[in-house]
Amino acid sequence: MRDHVVAVDIGTASARAGVFDREGRSLAKAKHPIAMQRPRENHAEHDSEDIWRAACAAVRDAMSAAGLGPERIAAIGFDATCSLVVRDIDGAQITVSTGGDKRFDTIVWLDHRAICEAGELSASGHHALTFSGCSLSPEMEMPKLMWLKRHLPQTWQRAGYFFDLADFMTWKATGSSARSRCTLAAKWNYLAHENPSWQADFLSLAGLEDLLERGSLSEKTARVGESVGHLTTAAARDLGLDTGCRVSAGLIDAYAGAFGVLGGMSEGPELERAVALIGGTSSCIVSFPSEPKPGRSLWGPYYEAVLPGRWLVEGGQSATGALLDHIVRMHASGGEPTAELIRRIVGRVNELRAEQADGLAAHLHVLPDFHGNRSPLADPEATGVISGLTLDSSFDGLCRLYWRTCVAIALGIRHILETMEGYGYRFETLHVAGGHVHNPLLLELYADVTGCKVVIPQTEDAVLLGTAMTAAAAGGIHPTLVAAGRAMAADGRVQLPDTLWAGQYDRDYRRFLAMVRHRDELHSIV
Repeated sequence: MRDHVVAVDIGTASARAGVFDREGRSLAKAKHPIAMQRPRENHAEHDSEDIWRAACAAVRDAMSAAGLGPERIAAIGFDATCSLVVRDIDGAQITVSTGGDKRFDTIVWLDHRAICEAGELSASGHHALTFSGCSLSPEMEMPKLMWLKRHLPQTWQRAGYFFDLADFMTWKATGSSARSRCTLAAKWNYLAHENPSWQADFLSLAGLEDLLERGSLSEKTARVGESVGHLTTAAARDLGLDTGCRVSAGLIDAYAGAFGVLGGMSEGPELERAVALIGGTSSCIVSFPSEPKPGRSLWGPYYEAVLPGRWLVEGGQSATGALLDHIVRMHASGGEPTAELIRRIVGRVNELRAEQADGLAAHLHVLPDFHGNRSPLADPEATGVISGLTLDSSFDGLCRLYWRTCVAIALGIRHILETMEGYGYRFETLHVAGGHVHNPLLLELYADVTGCKVVIPQTEDAVLLGTAMTAAAAGGIHPTLVAAGRAMAADGRVQLPDTLWAGQYDRDYRRFLAMVRHRDELHSIV
């Protein structure tokens, strides 16, 4: 009986797989690393075959740990970062690297090589930009495709497929080149609510008139929770599954996490007032409104990017977990940010906070835009700022800076939420998923700094759970995507804001906004 599903999450550094039952319980998980090369500044590249091998190894290990045979798996689902995979007309690898190595056929989501192209498209004022925050990030696919055509014309001429990474995984699994509505609506300026959805004049403006033919892209898309086919014999062998297993349309990883924590809600006001915060290397704020509410610097609203009949809107921070790791690495008393070192830092931060009733390191102020500002400023060239440094290079000095960087990350979330309020959104609960659920400092600050009720799901991995929900719908375990979300949702524990520090964080927020203004002033001086 096919009553279980497999979910695969392709992150920046690893592929993870989980096996789930029809109630959303995780039976086993496994993880394998992915290689990334950084050949030059702002360039980051993956080998898509390495990603496929890592995913297959993770699935085989998870299935072995779960103790299930392949005949028990109804469907497999994939979520991934919004990285761009390029293949030639025969489906073989072709380089996206200036070094020419054909193994590196994937431009990683965090790659910012296409900043100039993103700026050009942002300045166009095209109608399509209304549904991407009135601008484009270099992390989106259109700027990357423009860069590829301009700088690697031989690759462009030989190309036969352009995939978002999640769609590459479903193609590799099934042989079907069907694209997910989630990936195209969110990352390719595909307007799912309009007919035609591809805007020909926008493609022409970008110099990509041949994109659809060159990349084997069509007007039709597969909805989230829809099956795009069964596993091929080769894919089933690689994954340790069988050809009776269906494959669900792919998802952007953050949206899988958002569905994993919000999928159990009713369709009414409860869902309108809830927002998901998926925190890892970067952070995303995601909600599922019933009506489109466009706003500058917001990604979306995207129609049916996940839920049928609903929109999706996203704000985000380009570096959060990555920023905290960077702070630990760069400090004289830091080093490699291992789990043990982070535990020591968090423990010492709490000791220092208990000793200093007026607030720890209140003289230190941080702007966390070390990898640009995704929201609400939509400035990929924004830079980070630290004010209040001294000659202190002690471990306690590292702890103070780590704490104030955590505060800055939470203040950045508050900045995003307040900006979204100006566009008509009203959020009362913040559902946190991703790696940040393991950082008690961030969980506390997300509640205290924003004033929202924070909900932490009682599941080890909301991203894998969200993908499992889509696979359960595609495999027929549950009749619809909404039914799968409700049946498989995990309970959550609530963390309420502590008003004791409200005045301090209000002052911090005013200083945060002042630093944004002062940074702009410094940059304006010529």
